[in-house]
Amino acid sequence: MLDQDVLAGVRPYVGRLIDAVRRHWPRFMYMKTMMVGCVAGEAHLDDGRDANRAANAELLAGEIVKHARSLGARLIVLKEFPSSYREMLSCFVRGGFTRIPSMPLTRLNIAYSSFDEYMQSALNSATRSKLRKKFRATEHDVPIDLTVSNDVTSIIDEIYPLYLNVYERSKLHFERLTQDYFCRLGKVMPDRVRFFVWRRQGKVVAFGECIVHGDTMYAEYLGLHYGVALRLHLYHYVFRDLVSWGMANGYKWFQSSGLNYDPKLHLRYRLRPVDLYVKHTSIIINTALRMALPWLEPTRYDKTLKQFPNYVELWDSVAKTE
Repeated sequence: MLDQDVLAGVRPYVGRLIDAVRRHWPRFMYMKTMMVGCVAGEAHLDDGRDANRAANAELLAGEIVKHARSLGARLIVLKEFPSSYREMLSCFVRGGFTRIPSMPLTRLNIAYSSFDEYMQSALNSATRSKLRKKFRATEHDVPIDLTVSNDVTSIIDEIYPLYLNVYERSKLHFERLTQDYFCRLGKVMPDRVRFFVWRRQGKVVAFGECIVHGDTMYAEYLGLHYGVALRLHLYHYVFRDLVSWGMANGYKWFQSSGLNYDPKLHLRYRLRPVDLYVKHTSIIINTALRMALPWLEPTRYDKTLKQFPNYVELWDSVAKTE
């Protein structure tokens, strides 16, 4: 349950207008919302059998409005379900929910023997040249050391501020994770979580949290010391280390969270669509909301997203497969 700003997705584009309205009407387009899904990451339906998941989706679609009303929620949002669920969750659309794209995840093929082979095979000459120039800036500086572990409890006070640096720099803000979240990951699922920590002269300058599952490495959260990162192009340095580690450990796909799409476009990522299903508990307001939501969702206004070759999949009624 949270107090959701319905205009959060368009704030980077019409923020001044929103602020002007809210000076006179502070609660404009804020709604008590029941979010359904995963707090940090994409959502899934439990039970591996499609028939059971479809039946559970039907049951949930039939009862969810009643439950939301009992909790005093005005808005219901099924949060970031992968596009592969579109047919299975069509019962929600039939029940008055509106499906809109969330900021998509990104996915990169890393089925190469080395990072050099990936650059040579997947990237154009201009991008290769820019990357090598960025890497030289780091190589000519003080060495940066990487450690990989499944527990960061002992160094959480060093890495957490770097996560906040990246969080605060983002134009769009969603869940703000806690120190306890990162510490508990290592305790609850040590077999799946990997923490990457980069140190320069003993000081942590970058941090990455990844989940590994099957043939995919999921890069979830990043932290950077911007005083060093901007000068030494740490974003690309970190990317190279993460992908190289994934290749060396047999992973075929590297999946990254949404936002920061411009470098990912040049690095030959593809979009991995995730959807929101939205409904207001008032029939009258929901009718108006269904017309407004396609204009309020943020992907419509991101010019970089439209350059990805599979951008159309964000809106397709039928999901594509790899």
